Amino acid sequence: MRIYMQTKPAAAEAPRYYQIALQQDLLGGWTLTREWGQTGGRISLKQEVYLERDDALSAFELARDAQLKRGFFITFSQGLEGRAFG
Repeated sequence: MRIYMQTKPAAAEAPRYYQIALQQDLLGGWTLTREWGQTGGRISLKQEVYLERDDALSAFELARDAQLKRGFFITFSQGLEGRAFG
């Protein structure tokens, strides 16, 4: 599952973005990938591994909620269950 979020661009700047992806690995674990930066500029990337799906999904939702509070809005989502928006 994946969520792509952006902020509204300032007058002379490109918008900032934040992307969160959750993917199961071949051994049954879960990898949470967070990428953020400014469109056309420098990016940052962080990955975390979780053994349990529920722990990974909670971290995914926590990261999403934190960015929504910072003023980002969701522009694209893929593979989300009803729980991810609730």
